[in-house]
Amino acid sequence: MSRSHLVIPDAHAHPDFDNDRFDWLSSLVRDLRPDVVVNLGDGADMPSLCGYDKGKKSFHGRTYRKDIDAFLESQDRLWSPLRRSKKKLPFSVYLIGNHEERIGRALELQSELEGTISYGDLELPRWYDQVVGYDGGSPGIVSIDGVDYAHYFISGVMGRAIGGEHPAYSLVTKRLRSSTCGHVHTADYCIRTDGAKRKVMGCVAGVYQDYRAGWAGGANDLWWRGVIYKTHVEDGTYNIRFISLDEIKKEYG
Repeated sequence: MSRSHLVIPDAHAHPDFDNDRFDWLSSLVRDLRPDVVVNLGDGADMPSLCGYDKGKKSFHGRTYRKDIDAFLESQDRLWSPLRRSKKKLPFSVYLIGNHEERIGRALELQSELEGTISYGDLELPRWYDQVVGYDGGSPGIVSIDGVDYAHYFISGVMGRAIGGEHPAYSLVTKRLRSSTCGHVHTADYCIRTDGAKRKVMGCVAGVYQDYRAGWAGGANDLWWRGVIYKTHVEDGTYNIRFISLDEIKKEYG
């Protein structure tokens, strides 16, 4: 039996920006009533653990606690109204992204932080039925109704993220399976047919972030902002709708 999936790409809750978009998203989930919600990760931006920015003027004032509180607020605003409605909740999955993985990297580099920070601070099991962590140095993968989901997929012995000019096409040609990911913040979609005459679908889901990231500069203008809604998901195939953040804000903001 086919099901519907709502896919939330990189939402980047950040202590310097509001979380209003999660109120709107909660209302969208309420109205669409998807069977499954897949959060592709990087829901927590975690700027205090950004190794690239340490020592820069822009790093001043960042704290781990502020980062965690911003993320916890975002999830409370998304899920608490749905729980209060007492309607059946969708099955929910969270895939750890590279921004959440900053916690693991910090612990690896600074063992003295053991016991002071942890993935548990994100309280993911409080909101999600399944949490998919990293597999070694790469994001974990979960398969739902024949579609593989990951924060990003890797290719080659060096474990580099699949990307390129046409990332959705790269996904289906390199993995030969229906695959959906986030990470790159652009949106792309591709359908191909494999040797068994099955449709293989690749999707790169964009970003659910309504503020301009200072580090990205002009790249902000290349990003697609919104969520992905899939219906009739079965054996790796589905119908797809790209719902822009502007559309969501207009309806619920």
